[in-house]
Amino acid sequence: MTASGMEAKTTLALKVAAGLWVLWGLVHMLAGAVVLSSDAAGAVAAVADAATPEALAGARYPDAAGALLNQHGWNLAWFGAATLIGAVWIWRGSLTGAWVTALIGGMADLGYFLFMDLGGHVHFLPGTVMTLVSGSAIVLSAWVWRRGGFRTA
Repeated sequence: MTASGMEAKTTLALKVAAGLWVLWGLVHMLAGAVVLSSDAAGAVAAVADAATPEALAGARYPDAAGALLNQHGWNLAWFGAATLIGAVWIWRGSLTGAWVTALIGGMADLGYFLFMDLGGHVHFLPGTVMTLVSGSAIVLSAWVWRRGGFRTA
């Protein structure tokens, strides 16, 4: 393959990775807003969407649990916002942007995968799909990095 052909592939991979992070970021900002605007039972139902309504009906959560859920909502929102900023850096070919975005989004989704997915507390859509989205963005960025496709300046 010619150098220009490889450059075109790496550029496309970076654009796709950036687009995936935009999608991931917007979904997480929305999730953060939903959690922050809900009472504790509503926030749990929104995040742990595979929990049966019967299990959550009439549940009384202490104020500390509501505060903990609000912290989670805040984290969802800022993770999402940070990955939107990172997506711009990735679009422009920044290796630092790719690493920082992968750390923020990847570590957030690692915790989600370990505790929510493996725990059986969520449905495949949207949560598990978002884990696949972030993983795909990370894999694409790693592929570009291995090919030397990030700008050096």
